[in-house]
Amino acid sequence: MNGAHALLRTLVDSGVDVCFMNPGTSEIHFVHALDAVPELRGVLTLFEGVATGAADGYARIAQRPASVLLHLGPGLGNGLANLHNAWRAGTPMVALVGTHATWHERYDAPLQSDIRPIAGTVSGWVRTTGHPRDLARDAASAVAAARGPAGRIATLVVPADVAWSEGVVSAPPREARTPEPVREAGLEAVTTTLRDDAERPLLLLGGAALGERGLRAAGRLRSATGATVLVERFPARMRGGADVPAFPRVAYPPAAAAQQLTGHDRIVLAGADWPVTFFAYPEHPGDLVPPDCEVDVLAEPDQDVVAALETLADRLAPGHRPVGAAWSARPMPTSGLLGVANFAGAVAAALPENAIVVDEANTAGSGLPQAFARGPAHDLLTVTGGAIGQGLPVATGAALAAPDRPVVLLEADGSAMYTIQALWTQAREGLDVTTVVINNGAYAVLQSELDGVGRPGRRAREMLALQRPGLDFTALAAGTGVQAVRVRTAEELTTALRRAVSEPGPQLIEAFIAPTPAAATSMPSPTSQRTTDGS
Repeated sequence: MNGAHALLRTLVDSGVDVCFMNPGTSEIHFVHALDAVPELRGVLTLFEGVATGAADGYARIAQRPASVLLHLGPGLGNGLANLHNAWRAGTPMVALVGTHATWHERYDAPLQSDIRPIAGTVSGWVRTTGHPRDLARDAASAVAAARGPAGRIATLVVPADVAWSEGVVSAPPREARTPEPVREAGLEAVTTTLRDDAERPLLLLGGAALGERGLRAAGRLRSATGATVLVERFPARMRGGADVPAFPRVAYPPAAAAQQLTGHDRIVLAGADWPVTFFAYPEHPGDLVPPDCEVDVLAEPDQDVVAALETLADRLAPGHRPVGAAWSARPMPTSGLLGVANFAGAVAAALPENAIVVDEANTAGSGLPQAFARGPAHDLLTVTGGAIGQGLPVATGAALAAPDRPVVLLEADGSAMYTIQALWTQAREGLDVTTVVINNGAYAVLQSELDGVGRPGRRAREMLALQRPGLDFTALAAGTGVQAVRVRTAEELTTALRRAVSEPGPQLIEAFIAPTPAAATSMPSPTSQRTTDGS
């Protein structure tokens, strides 16, 4: 084998079966080696930000590392935003970054850059392989690092001459660390807090605690202790619907989030980070923990938070049923022209069983958590790091990880334009992804922020308006090989979504919702593409 062949063989033997890529010359030997390692699925994307986001979505659903192949420092830079989201999600991922041959670096060729410091901003493990004999071993180490209990990105930088060198052998898998159990002293401390010490305790859930087991244990604890239960603002993956306990998420606006936490004398962090505001604002504290409130950490990132929650529930809530389940029947469809008030209900009425829902709806998605709690069972993936442009790639990766499950993406128009190239990959791979693009003709979330600064003028508002010309997502979808329709009412959206999830392959629904008056005049004519009835 050459180095590239040995590395791909090592990835497969270590449990990595997919590589998302937008390769260049320095990675061409990896492309050539794909034919020799058919167990590794190569997935072509048209932009590195799609590749990194798709690897994130794949790993979140498959619960094992995906790999991504990037072209030197600029390719890594193009993929950095969605690597940031994956880092915040605790996603296991192996990032392979090609670079110049070791003896070529001294020439400072145009694509030469200092890759390691850039990769270090989003990676828990970074290594550059300096010799062919080390490549396969380094690859096995990268997979083991990515599979660790906290889930992290492991970046391996591979010079071109290391990849093309002959006589390299693959390496056996390396055992990954498993989550450590929470120590008895920590369990006893939180038991005492919830049973005796706290008058108004709050249990804040995040990370692995948001699977069905963790949510049920939290529901039992709420039933027995009366503790308030909240979920982190942007979960990486959360089970919901059916009879799974549903709890409110920490609000995005600082004032609303502060109100949720005010009055609690103890907060127990169960897989969640310390609660802070998303941004700094004048006269608002960034720390959301009330001044007179104490914080207990149930589990560190490398500890088994689910087992800890179940142990607490067995001690404090024997015989108690989970409280928080909200589902009784599928929500009734909403009606009328689409707006924030009826959008969530229109989607929830058509949500298929056991769907994967990717939420980057932004301002239009405020009602989704409540609407989906009353719907069928599903897994929810959100924008963990706040870098928009995640939805389309994450949905692409999720569909590849679970080809037997429908994927529904709720995507804001501004966010969609960051990684619209993902539609092409969905069409190329024949993925069952239904994308609902919410077209309101603006960066609406930033408009509300702008209004909070003071009365903005025309020039300021122009910087947040997606007009002149308006975006035509049905045409963009058609240009990438994806079928698309337009809707303007809640009834049309429910009908179109039911139809789309029943058909194979990718589909896109362009949903016009509460546009500004200026945006309404610049939106494409609804007669330029087929409507929901196919005409």
